[in-house]
Parts: sequence; C-alpha cells; structure tokens
Amino acid sequence: MGVMKLVTFILLGLSAAAFSAEVGVGTKPAEGADVLFDGTRKSLDTLWTYWQGPNFASALPIKWKIVADPVDKGEVLMSFDPVSDGGKYGTADIVTQKAYGDFRLHLEFLVMKPGGNSGVYLQNRFEMQIFDGDETTHGMGAIINEEAAPQGVYLGVGKWNAYDIQFRAARFKDGKRVEQPLVTVYLNGQKIHKEHAIQQVWGGPNSGVDGGNDGGKGITDSPQGLKLQSEGHDIRFRNIWIKPLALEKPVTDF
Repeated sequence: MGVMKLVTFILLGLSAAAFSAEVGVGTKPAEGADVLFDGTRKSLDTLWTYWQGPNFASALPIKWKIVADPVDKGEVLMSFDPVSDGGKYGTADIVTQKAYGDFRLHLEFLVMKPGGNSGVYLQNRFEMQIFDGDETTHGMGAIINEEAAPQGVYLGVGKWNAYDIQFRAARFKDGKRVEQPLVTVYLNGQKIHKEHAIQQVWGGPNSGVDGGNDGGKGITDSPQGLKLQSEGHDIRFRNIWIKPLALEKPVTDF
C-alpha cells in the first residue's frame, strides 16, 4: 500500500471512529456536552426548574429528591412530587433552564415498581415514553401515540435502562413549518426508532409547549428545554447529558 493510500485509510478509520455511536447504560458524556444531572442537588437546582404549564401545582424549590442509587453506588434523582400523586401530569414536571434545538441526549432511568410511569420530553414537546407494562404506542420506548418500541429491549423493573437520542428540530421558512422534527432513538444500546418524523405534540396543553396549539399540530419555531415528567410514580434518573448540535441535513441516524 502506498503512503498516500495508507494515510487516506488511516484518516477514514479515524473519521469512522469519531462518528461511531457510544450508547447504552454507563455511556460517558460526549465532548462538549452539558451535564444536566451529576448526582448532586446543586445540578438539580441550578440547571432545572418546574415547567409552569396550565396545570402546574407545585412550588420552588424543586420537590424531587436526591436519593441513593438502589442498584449501584452514587446518588440519583427521584421523580415523585406529592402534588402529582394519582397521575396528575403537568403538575410538577421539571424542565432544563437552557433551551435546545438539535441535540444528542443520553439519559438513564430505573422504574422502581410495576406500572411505573414517566416521560422524557424533547424540547418540552415530544414525549419518549417511560411506562412499565405497556408495549403499545403509549408504552415503554414509544414515541408517544406514534410508534411503539420493539418488544424485549426494555430490561424491566429494578434495572437501569438508557435512552440515547439524536433529535433535529422542526424547520421553518417565512413562519411556516417546512420540515417535521426528526428523531432516532436507542434503548439499551439497540436502535428502536430510526429517523421518525414526529407529527405533533400529544396530550393537550398540560403535556408541554404547543400542546394546546391547533390540537398539538401547531408546532412553533422555538427551542425549548428537556423535560422530565412527574406522574405520581417513583422513577429514578441518572447520568443525564445533552450535546447541542447543528444538523443541517434532515438526518438523525447515528
């Protein structure tokens, strides 16, 4: 092999390695990522706040607790807020104070009891479901009400699971949406959704930004924070980080 061919081969190899996907439980923050929760109360109080939507019923400081990891060492975030008991979603959800457009997200979650329910809201609009015991488009791993996850990928109650998500925000021209939001999702290292074009915000105005706008179809042109849902259940979170991106092409696969 000639010198130039060898150099080209090495560079191509490095390029491939640089863009390879590191996914699954324990994935470390990518270079340039914002670490949104590091196990400390400080990270919760300085980087997050309550989403004060139409059904908001709690009050600062955030009532979610920092508790011991029930499986491994360290401290984790517990989703329960008393005002959301009984499934009252939108009453005590937390959202990042920083807004995001396109991004790569990593988040680990643990369901403590059967039937545990929460959600991860991309741009405080589009829900990636956390719901033990449901395998429909409303169940675990689903892009809510649009696409169910393959069965057998979720590890079950009492075990850490990981979402790895690459998201491209909706695109607008002259005030009109010309491209749908696009998402690729891994659950526990397995790709479960590839470049899904999200159709709308589901769940009404209590669900998230634009939920009450034209029945959820009126997506507006604004970056928003990452939101975690409190729905009266005990879901634990850890290792949450997000890397802002600028995805020029409508591609989210990684």
